[in-house]
Amino acid sequence: MNRQEVIVIKVILIIDDEKEIRELLAIYLKNYGYVTYEAANGQEALDIFHKKQIDLVLADIMMPEMDGTQLLRNLRQNSHVPFLFISAKSGDMDKINGLQLVADDYISKPFNPLEVVSRVQAIFRRTESYALAERQEPELIEIGDVALDLLSCKLYKSRLQKDTTSYEFKILALLMKHAGRVFTKAHIYEQVWGEEYMGDENLIMVYVSKIRDKIEDNPRKPSYLVTIRGLGYRFEKR
Repeated sequence: MNRQEVIVIKVILIIDDEKEIRELLAIYLKNYGYVTYEAANGQEALDIFHKKQIDLVLADIMMPEMDGTQLLRNLRQNSHVPFLFISAKSGDMDKINGLQLVADDYISKPFNPLEVVSRVQAIFRRTESYALAERQEPELIEIGDVALDLLSCKLYKSRLQKDTTSYEFKILALLMKHAGRVFTKAHIYEQVWGEEYMGDENLIMVYVSKIRDKIEDNPRKPSYLVTIRGLGYRFEKR
């Protein structure tokens, strides 16, 4: 019996107070096989979002009743739905502020509708690859006598459980999943905290020191979490 390919149709919510822009985006997205819903402001969009299964949100920033940034803050309270800003506010700081609100992308007006479609496709490719990686992720990582249980969020050293903070665990998970790879302080911060790195090296150093106290036989001469001078940190393979 031949295995049939399952086609999943993605649903996109378009939010803009200009009807012409909503309709233009809807035409292009539908031509590429997407289902669309439209809203004229953030409040209307929120009502649709709670009634429908939405896979991605396209939203203007400046809108009546509830603007795009307020909508994103509201959605992020209980949803990680991919979110793409489309706005006439095209300054660098506007883009940075939009992305720091945990938007996935930012496009300035005026825009090419085909570019919007390409950005949407890229976001879906990223989210699908992340989902696949999570499904393939091991439940337990063991390197030497250090073990990290990813399901129960527990750290073991020589089979003895060690208490960790959430950030210590996240740093360890990042480094142990990619044992042998060097991570800069900036990369660790951005991956673990989910924010732009502003150069606070002491923060990462403090957490690394605390982790070494829990996993190293001699924290002053680490054999697991080692410093690569001038670059960052690496968790050694065993």
